[in-house]
Amino acid sequence: MPDTSPSRHESASIGEVVDLVRDYAKQETLGPLKGAGRWLALGTAGAVLIGLGSVFVLVGILRLLQTETSAFDGAWSWVPYLIVLVAAAIVAAIALSRVKKATLGKEPGHGSR
Repeated sequence: MPDTSPSRHESASIGEVVDLVRDYAKQETLGPLKGAGRWLALGTAGAVLIGLGSVFVLVGILRLLQTETSAFDGAWSWVPYLIVLVAAAIVAAIALSRVKKATLGKEPGHGSR
């Protein structure tokens, strides 16, 4: 007959509890960390690409205003820089207004808007 003493059942259940706690701790720490790494990588790549694109567009607008218009010659040569600075401020304000605090654990498409 199998040994059904209480000490054997207790040691088996204690081992199961330890395994259960360890698995739960891994699930609750490693899962969100993987999600955070992906979130940071994609966010950083997106920010760099949008930043570079914005710089190229703004420099293009500046060059367009400087070369294709004769209204900004001489004493008015600073006006294209002011126009581009205002445009950059508007783009930055729009970008900052779109920033949201989303939780890292949520799946894409399930976040609140």
